[in-house]
Amino acid sequence: MNWSIIIPLIAFLVLIFATGFWASGYIRNKANFLQEYFLGSRELGGLVLAMTMVATFGSASSFVGGPGAAYTEGLGWVLLAMTQVVTGYFVLMILGKKFAVVARKYDAVTLVDYLRKRYNSRAVALVGALSIMIFLFAAMTAQWVGGTRLIEAVTGLTYTQALVLFAFVVLIYVLLGGFRAVAVTDTIQGLIMFVGTIVILAGAIIAGGGLPQIMADLANENANLVSPYGHDGSLTPLYLSSFWILVGVGVIGLPQVAVRAMSYRNARAMHRAIIVGTIVITVMIFCIHFAGVLARPIMPGVSDPDSVMPLLAMEVLPAWVAGIVLAAPLAAIMSTVDSLLLLVSSAVVRDVYLHEFKKDATERHVRRVSLGVTGVLGIVVFALALTPPELLIWMNLFAFGGLQAAFIWPLVLGLYWNKAEKHGALAAMVTGVVMYVFLHIFIPEPLGMHTVVLPVVASLLLFVLTSKLFPTQDKQSELSSVSMS
Repeated sequence: MNWSIIIPLIAFLVLIFATGFWASGYIRNKANFLQEYFLGSRELGGLVLAMTMVATFGSASSFVGGPGAAYTEGLGWVLLAMTQVVTGYFVLMILGKKFAVVARKYDAVTLVDYLRKRYNSRAVALVGALSIMIFLFAAMTAQWVGGTRLIEAVTGLTYTQALVLFAFVVLIYVLLGGFRAVAVTDTIQGLIMFVGTIVILAGAIIAGGGLPQIMADLANENANLVSPYGHDGSLTPLYLSSFWILVGVGVIGLPQVAVRAMSYRNARAMHRAIIVGTIVITVMIFCIHFAGVLARPIMPGVSDPDSVMPLLAMEVLPAWVAGIVLAAPLAAIMSTVDSLLLLVSSAVVRDVYLHEFKKDATERHVRRVSLGVTGVLGIVVFALALTPPELLIWMNLFAFGGLQAAFIWPLVLGLYWNKAEKHGALAAMVTGVVMYVFLHIFIPEPLGMHTVVLPVVASLLLFVLTSKLFPTQDKQSELSSVSMS
């Protein structure tokens, strides 16, 4: 073990534990356990909101799988990855005030809570909860594998030993502190990611002899590596454009990101988060993916793309600096894992158990069940992660597409279209998910686009058509009274 690298990582983990213990005091002292544990009592400030959104969206696919894909594909993957810079802006501008106001009006703690009360439909809520559980299990497994591989590469532990360590740390601080611990640790992790990605890019440029030399080396190896089209020309303009839906505007439909838009303190916090979040994610996404491309001439012949980032840090930086920098991808992974774990737990506890089986549960019972379910989910994901996939970025993107196909239109049209109703929402969710899974298995990249595009378009058309054909009289008129000022 290289202790110069490991000691900064241990210090980082100690800081995360301390945050969990600090946040546990809020859980004990708040009267409404569900509001605090799953939503931080809606008290996030601007900086914390920005960093928790960035850290939640910046995950193993961005900081481990992303540089690996850039190492393989070249500068074309950097161009593709930069579609993510609009994430915070779109989420908070489109959902923003209206979603926060409506969520408070409905006393909604989760996205499924909002859908249940907006459409007055048990079926919509159950399909939503089931979609979260299915797709986020895939996403969580990818994140746990990414974190484990990183710890394995740095410490010399076996994969199983590293997985046990990673699972223990995440479960402890999530169980102790809930959403508030997650949000505060996301802020710490986001700051580490921001600085770490700049440092590793600078180290890669210096180690490669400067940008002109690195670009020349890449062009000599394969001219496509410095083109927008990937190493084999497979990144066509249409395929690149389709990623604007998957990792750009479509992020609005991701429950783990959307729930942040109902957790901030006031409008000032939201406006600050838009500015800070957009700047931070732009710098991070560019630096980490560009560094992945630069790593190719510095470390030729890396057989496992997911190991590019940790290997690059240990190659181009002093050991103690590498330890600090490697806390960045570990932070990204942990911050996404904790958010997904809480989201799946809330879907099971709040959206299924309490609504369907135990409507009269006491506060003490809710507390015990929430902590128990979170722990059990962590153990299940641990078991799934024991058999890791070959390239985790595709597993994560699969989960992203499935969630967007399910939620984007019921969420957005539910806020902005008074005629949106439960039959349309249900048809859109079922059609989007079924079509997405079918295409993903049998017709990947239909018409040269990412698989998510056609299901999202089809679910929109079906939502509008079904809502027009089967109008219902329910609570939809309430939305017209929600001010956007």
